Amino acid sequence: MTLGNSNRRRHERLAVPPMYTPVAVRLMNEQKFTREGHSYDVSEGGVQFELDEAIAPGTTVAVRIELPNSFGADPEAAREVYAVGNVVWVDDSEPGPVRLAVVFTRFASEQDREALLTRIRSAVRTRNAA
Repeated sequence: MTLGNSNRRRHERLAVPPMYTPVAVRLMNEQKFTREGHSYDVSEGGVQFELDEAIAPGTTVAVRIELPNSFGADPEAAREVYAVGNVVWVDDSEPGPVRLAVVFTRFASEQDREALLTRIRSAVRTRNAA
């Protein structure tokens, strides 16, 4: 598959309702997830979300994403997914929360990765069936 300039993404994204998909972030030198916000979309490769404060691009962070329990997904599948990644961009040009994107470098476990992929695949099937 060739990707043009209009879509350079390698992974299918799951657009999520921002106010209903909590994200928590911690810097690697912190013990607790103290920064909380909401995601806009998530894929196997990363997540776009908002926080009240910016984190500098290049910073490595741990992310906890609470996946929406919808799209016909297995209700037994883990709803929280943990991953580590790098902040790749920050948009603080608008008043209010800051938008950020993190590219994942690893998941906490293979189960976390599989739970995320299951939700994304389920959403794609539902969207394609509509």
